[in-house]
Amino acid sequence: MNEQIRHVMRVAERPPVVMVRGEGSWLWDAQGKRYLDFVQGWAVNCLGHSSPVVLEALDTQARRLINCSPAYYNEPMAKLAALVANGTGLADVYLCNSGAEANEGAIKLARKWGSRHRRGAFEIITMDHGFHGRTLATMAASGKPAWDALFEPKVPGFTRVPLGDIDAVKQAVTPGTVAVMLEPVQGEAGVFEAGDDFLRELRHLTRELGILLIADEIQTGVGRTGRFLDCEHAGIEPDIVTLGKGLGGGVPIAALVAAESVSCFDYGDQGGTFGGNALMAAVGCAVVETVRAPGFLDAVAERGRYLQDGLQAIATDLGHGDVRGRGLLLALELKNRDAAKVSRTALDRGLLVNAPRPDTLRFMPSLVVSHEEIDELLAVLRVILEHE
Repeated sequence: MNEQIRHVMRVAERPPVVMVRGEGSWLWDAQGKRYLDFVQGWAVNCLGHSSPVVLEALDTQARRLINCSPAYYNEPMAKLAALVANGTGLADVYLCNSGAEANEGAIKLARKWGSRHRRGAFEIITMDHGFHGRTLATMAASGKPAWDALFEPKVPGFTRVPLGDIDAVKQAVTPGTVAVMLEPVQGEAGVFEAGDDFLRELRHLTRELGILLIADEIQTGVGRTGRFLDCEHAGIEPDIVTLGKGLGGGVPIAALVAAESVSCFDYGDQGGTFGGNALMAAVGCAVVETVRAPGFLDAVAERGRYLQDGLQAIATDLGHGDVRGRGLLLALELKNRDAAKVSRTALDRGLLVNAPRPDTLRFMPSLVVSHEEIDELLAVLRVILEHE
């Protein structure tokens, strides 16, 4: 084993390369090899590697204040909370460190609300194949079959139904149900959309029943699908939204966002040592201001269409399957090809793509990826699928 990586705990299968530098859509390893990155930390680096926007925010804020303890307000915390509230249309923002932490907070908040307003209701309906994180509660909320017997006993209180099946949701509701929780697009499952019609039906149903709608926009939020929130495409407003990944443009920050009527934590119910620290919050401010600048999201949608058209041309020409997704969160269904093997071959050729399923490639480039970089991806991918 490479001595350099010998002490890294092996919790994921990784290729034996060590990345040392990034810029825009490109990564370099320790041997100097360059890679075109269409993974971007699983949709984390929304402005690309080492974006000047992120670097400037880090440098400026680090010279002023890094962390003053969550026992006090700090200026970037307050500013980012206002920006996120304005972007989502919801009132209250709790800043934390990861998407899993934000989703854990959403589960806790829904249960607290249920204890106050639904006679102790705590059960949450989630979706088959959903992914909400790796804490014990968020794993129980998720719908990954491989986790069904892992880390027993499970946190109780979650019922899963098929994505897009409103009748299954209706049948799953009991007097103990407090909320429905879902990703508008299931990214980790292979980029499957809930569908705008289903989201609208779900919003109508939850309001009719007096239960909450929780949208996990960890992967889809902050512009990934061409709107600040993917839910905007359906014209709905959830009661609770979670954000992460792209919110920090590469640094660890996430947010639990709630409507005023739902925001019922008492002092001490929620907290964390690094949540809302000034350094990460300053970066979040810079990212959100960039993404919400005039014309930015229109450009994301246009680049998404360009990439989607290119992938569709490959699928049509070479006999592959659907191109799924929206904006710059897309997947290509492969026919008679092992997606993991294609991903490994792409790595050898200097291209980073993700294989979330045996038959699926997932594409999550930066939101500022160029047409030329998309063209290079498409050219390399076509060669691999044609000849290897």
